[in-house]
Amino acid sequence: MVKLFEPVPDEQTILYVKNLKTWFPLRRGIMDVIKRIPPRYVHAVDGVSFKIQDGDTFGLAGESGCGKTTTGKTVLRLVDPTSGVIGYHPRKRLLDEWAENGYEPPVIDDYGNIDLAKIPPRHLKPLRKEMQMIFQDPYGSLNPRLTIYKILEEPLVIHKIGSTKEERYDIVAKALEAVKLTPPEEFMNRYPHMLSGGQRQRVVIARALILQPKFIVADEPVSMLDVSIRAEILELMMELKNRMGLTYLFITHDLALARYITNKIAIMYLGKIVELGPTRRVLENPQHPYTKALIAAIPDPDPRNRHILRELPIKGEVPSAINIPPGCRFRPRCVVYDNTPKIQKYCEAIEPPLIEVEKDHYVSCWMHGEPEEIIKLLKK
Repeated sequence: MVKLFEPVPDEQTILYVKNLKTWFPLRRGIMDVIKRIPPRYVHAVDGVSFKIQDGDTFGLAGESGCGKTTTGKTVLRLVDPTSGVIGYHPRKRLLDEWAENGYEPPVIDDYGNIDLAKIPPRHLKPLRKEMQMIFQDPYGSLNPRLTIYKILEEPLVIHKIGSTKEERYDIVAKALEAVKLTPPEEFMNRYPHMLSGGQRQRVVIARALILQPKFIVADEPVSMLDVSIRAEILELMMELKNRMGLTYLFITHDLALARYITNKIAIMYLGKIVELGPTRRVLENPQHPYTKALIAAIPDPDPRNRHILRELPIKGEVPSAINIPPGCRFRPRCVVYDNTPKIQKYCEAIEPPLIEVEKDHYVSCWMHGEPEEIIKLLKK
């Protein structure tokens, strides 16, 4: 029997996303308005669904421009969603703070999850204590005009944590010690340009953790660093995760890195998830042609295999996110589509849902399951 993916929450679910869309409108000229040409959008995130359990390191992988970072920012409400559900299980302190401000968040299920997509912008401030982001670029994400102490003190001042300057000083010192920038006094009065890339990224991590959140979006946190420093930062992140009970949404384009640090993974293509499941199972037994192409593109470190030409199950260029192809969005680049006439009519007309191919392993491809049976399920 065919089973479609549905992000159903349970007691261990910390965050789930259902049919999330984030579209960015294109600027319209005066002639477009006069001619009544309908507005066009960049479909950055176009119907994404997944579920993250408490304590997970959930990977979101794919090539540049597929919508990974926009998904992470939308989950944190740094970008407003166009539609969809962002279910999140809040701490009691967050609910208490909202109650003090006379706001009651919309509860959407029996487990007390709230829909972040429906929270008004004026009530988002308390949420920042719960959810934080580690940005990709440690050079651009730190204010060059502030010292490290001021950078780390700023969120404490905004959220009124620490009643005195001495108390905030102690909190900043402990945050620097937690990311192994010791002694902290040596770094507090420095500016970002006076630190190395690895030290800057440690400061970015310290800033994300100083409010003691429980959910972190890590947007390619080591892609800007030297290979020798990457392992140190990754080990630090995992150590802090275990010590502080964190849950990560880990965004990366490096599948080798994803295999090392994540326990579940979603492969994203052109604003949509095309494969989802336990990391080891997805990478060792990929079912979608795009996932197979990503894995096949990883260079073989054995010099004896340099002469072997590997055939990639992919062709052409990524279509525009403004004009999404009808049916399966991977169809214009899919070699499997060319070689399988019996499914071509489905690939051209209907976008495939995520179908279970083995336990907890889902793939969005008409090659798996009976198309007619899947279509009947979609119509229900």
